[in-house]
Amino acid sequence: MTHTPTNPDTPRPDESAGAPGAETSAGERREAERDAQAIAQDVVARVLARAGTARSEGATVHTVHDGDQLDLEERISLRRVGGLSTELEDVTEVEYRQLRLERVVLVGLYSGGESAARDAEVSLRELAALAETAGSQVLDGLLQRRQKPDPGTYLGSGKAAELADVVASVGADTVVADTELAPSQRRALEDIVKVKVVDRTALILDIFAQHAKSREGKAQVELAQLEYLLPRLRGWGDSMSRQAGGQVGGQGAGMGSRGPGETKIELDRRRIRNRMAKLRREIAAMAPGRETKRLDRKRHGVPNVAIAGYTNAGKSSLLNALTDAGVLVENALFATLDPTVRRARTEDGRPYTLTDTVGFVRHLPHQLVEAFRSTLEEVGDAALLLHVVDASHPDPEGQIAAVREVLAEIPGIADVPEVIVLNKADVADPAVVGRVQRRERRSVVVSAHSGEGMAELRELVAAELPQPQVEIDLVVPYSRGDLVHRAHETGGSVVEEHLAEGTRLRGRVDEALAVELERVAVAG
Repeated sequence: MTHTPTNPDTPRPDESAGAPGAETSAGERREAERDAQAIAQDVVARVLARAGTARSEGATVHTVHDGDQLDLEERISLRRVGGLSTELEDVTEVEYRQLRLERVVLVGLYSGGESAARDAEVSLRELAALAETAGSQVLDGLLQRRQKPDPGTYLGSGKAAELADVVASVGADTVVADTELAPSQRRALEDIVKVKVVDRTALILDIFAQHAKSREGKAQVELAQLEYLLPRLRGWGDSMSRQAGGQVGGQGAGMGSRGPGETKIELDRRRIRNRMAKLRREIAAMAPGRETKRLDRKRHGVPNVAIAGYTNAGKSSLLNALTDAGVLVENALFATLDPTVRRARTEDGRPYTLTDTVGFVRHLPHQLVEAFRSTLEEVGDAALLLHVVDASHPDPEGQIAAVREVLAEIPGIADVPEVIVLNKADVADPAVVGRVQRRERRSVVVSAHSGEGMAELRELVAAELPQPQVEIDLVVPYSRGDLVHRAHETGGSVVEEHLAEGTRLRGRVDEALAVELERVAVAG
């Protein structure tokens, strides 16, 4: 029997059998990581290439229907500006209301694969537009492939350190995360990058705070901000405490150190809760005013058409094109927060109202949905819903789904007929428009800017609105001119003839008005 000596450094056959596979597996992983990094870099490069396009200066094109746009001039005067130092020797060098333009770095995650990368690009582009609308300059971005966020720092320690290097190299002062961060994640990330960290929810709330003008809108935004802030209050050690008690810090400072009141952070929480309760009461007190107007429209038989849709889809432009309302139009996200109601007429003279509502967005903060619920209920009482979609957007189907997700929470919305209005047809890809039309059978293609398709939209609205059903042919005393006026305002094809005993009316009116007319009609 021959004994073959073995070298202790030589691997045994059974040990080396799996080595090639292990090396191949490690190589595949490295290759996949390189591919993921290349995809992420390409996505960020495309997002940065479009940076700056969300701001309104020079980017908003108005039509004759938009009027003087005085509100837009006021908003631009408050715009944050670049190159502004907060340490000027002479404060008269700048207009005192202008604020320094923040310099931000975007950060996001995607789970892997081309489809996920495309979704991440759409979301990151939207985040850049949100940041610019809030008054920021997007300098750079970081996208990481990761199955789920790191519970500690959102990105993981290695990527967070890389983010810190990016922030330092471009001179950014803020990091914006494309998600809602947990309070612990935000604090941990701030400790690493050494600058302020803002998440998507805080960014949207900031835009709402800038754009709200009405008393109710401001109250709704403040309520949403306080709901977001409450779990994120942060203490700073003993300086926040007004009571010590027990063994403080393990140093035995018990006797004589027991304070009489709450800790500072508990006091802040209580004040916030009290303020939230007051805001809820104020918002509830404003509801009867809207309800009275709705009941008045119903009593006079005036149906309401609600305009809803994704932010920056062109809802206000559409309202202006249909009614010459002249409401603010801006190439920015959430330009309109306060609902606008304008009166319009069909071709045959029937009146109706158009209500322009606040826009929606992916992952709309639930605080805002709750705060604006009372306003959104206008949609639930509408006779028709015009769901406006930006046909030039790379993912219009995603916009439609995001809007319907929010609308599903509104009572009565399931009974409201919906028409998809594919706006911005003059700059949209015909293939994308056709794809959406095949999915949405009740749709119309328009351009509020060029006027394309607006006649078809008016015809569709007229066909969908309720028609007066009761035929009348009677004489109304001259003393009841108010009823004659209502017949012309709300009826269909109403003609009048002046007789000695009164005004003869022929046409169609709603049932309630028909009863009143019959009651006062002159006997033949």
